[in-house]
Amino acid sequence: MPIGPAPGPGPDPATSQQDFDVDPTVPQQGLGPDPAASQQGLGSDPTASQQGLGPDPAATQQGVGSDPAATQQSAPPGPYAPQQAGPYPQQQAGPYPQQQAGPPGPYPPQQGGPTPPGPYPPGWHPPPWQQAAPGGHAPAPQQAYQPAEGVTAVPPAQPDANWHPAITDPPTAEDFARRRQVRPADPVATMGVRAVANRMGLRLPPGRHEQELRRDIETVRRNFGGLRQVTVVNPKGGAGKTVAILLLAMTFGQKRGGYVLAWDNNETQGTLGMRAQQDFHSRTVRDMLRDLGQFQGAHGRVGDLSQYVRSQGEGMFDVLASDESATGGEMLTAAAFAEIREVVSRFYKLIFVDTGNNVRAQNWQAAMDATDQLVVTMSARNDSAETAARMLDHLEQSGRQRLVRQAVTVVSMPPSRKEIDLPAIQEHFAARTRAVLLAPYERLIDTGEPIRYGGLSAATRDAWLKIAAAVAEGL
Repeated sequence: MPIGPAPGPGPDPATSQQDFDVDPTVPQQGLGPDPAASQQGLGSDPTASQQGLGPDPAATQQGVGSDPAATQQSAPPGPYAPQQAGPYPQQQAGPYPQQQAGPPGPYPPQQGGPTPPGPYPPGWHPPPWQQAAPGGHAPAPQQAYQPAEGVTAVPPAQPDANWHPAITDPPTAEDFARRRQVRPADPVATMGVRAVANRMGLRLPPGRHEQELRRDIETVRRNFGGLRQVTVVNPKGGAGKTVAILLLAMTFGQKRGGYVLAWDNNETQGTLGMRAQQDFHSRTVRDMLRDLGQFQGAHGRVGDLSQYVRSQGEGMFDVLASDESATGGEMLTAAAFAEIREVVSRFYKLIFVDTGNNVRAQNWQAAMDATDQLVVTMSARNDSAETAARMLDHLEQSGRQRLVRQAVTVVSMPPSRKEIDLPAIQEHFAARTRAVLLAPYERLIDTGEPIRYGGLSAATRDAWLKIAAAVAEGL
C-alpha cells in the first residue's frame, strides 16, 4: 500500500518498479546507493540494494517476494550500522562461512533450509546437504550450529567422498600373519619312476605309497604335548620285545630328531644293551640308581646323564641298559623305577620301556602304571600269541581295560609262513586291541648282532614307520 506523496520532484525512474512513491532526497533506511549501507560487497547498484523489496529476480534475497508486508520482516526500523569486512551476519538457521568474491547475489540459503526456487548464478549448485536423497525426498534439516560469542562461525567439515578405510588403512600384523594360511604348493613325487620323470621336467604328484609314507612321517613328528611313555610287553622270551624297542626308538629318533630314550626295565639280565650300539662306557641302570643323589632337586645336567646312557649315533636316540650280570644285584623295586623315571623325564620327550618276563615284579607293575601307550609283541606262533593273550587277561582283571583296548599288537613274521596260524592270531588280537600290524622278517635282526638303522632293508624301515605311526596315534 502506498505510504503517501513525497514532496519534491516526481518519482525516479530507477524506483518506478516499487508499489509506493519514495522521495529520492530522503534516505530510506540504508536502501540507497550509500556504500556504507550496501549489502556487504554485493554491488552498489541501487536496484540491487533494496534487500529484495523490488520484483527483480536478480535482486531477490532468500526467496522473499515483492509483497511490501513481507519485505519489512528482515529490515528493522532505523539505518543499518556499517558492517565489517568478513563473514555474513548470523542468520536464523545458522551462520554462513566467509565466502569468496562472486556474482552479486543471491547466495544459497543456510544449511538445513530448503533450496530456493531460483534463478541461480551461473555454475551454482545446491550443497550436498540440500540435494534430494534417493527416492526424491530431501534430507531432514539439521540443527543450526551456534558459535560462542566473539568466535567466527565455521560449519562442520564434510567427509571426503574419495576416502575409503579399506584402501588407505595400513596393513596390520594379522594381515601379515595370514600369509601362512595360504594353500601350500602341490607335492611333487620324490620316489620311484615318478621322481625320474620329474627330473626330466615333468611335475607328477607322489604315488599312493609315497603319500602313505608322508602321512606316517607327519604323524610321528607331531607334538604330543608332554612326556610320553611307550611300554613293550610279553612275558614270553623271544617274543620280539627288545627288537621292537630298538626299532621304534630308531624310527622316532630318525623322524623327530632326538630326545628319545630306550630303557631296559628288565628285573634281571636284559639284552637291550647287547643289541644296541656300544658307547665309551658300559654303565647300566644300577650305576645310575647308585648315583641318583647328584640328580636330586635342581642338580644334574644332560651332560651328567650321558655317563649312564649310551648314544646310538645315526639312530638319534639313547639307551639305558639293564644290569648285564646274571648274578649281581637285587631286583628293582617300584620306588627305584619311579626315581629313575623322574630323572630321565627331565631330558627326554619319549621313553620306550622294555619289560621282563615276570608280570608280578614291582618294576613291571610300576611300568604299567606309568604307561601312555602299550605295545604287545609276539612271534607268529601259537605259544607266543597265547602267552600274550593271557597277559592281556591279567591286565584287564587288574583294572587296566582302557590300556588294553588302546594297545597296538605287533606280530613278527618268520622267514617262512608255513605252519603258522596267522589269521587266527590277527582275528583274536584285532578284537582286543586297537591295531594289529605285521613286522616283516629281517635277516640282520635274526642274527642277534647289534642293529644299525642304515643296515635295515627299505621294506623293514617302511613297516616299522607304519607301526610307529600307529603308536603315535595313541600318544
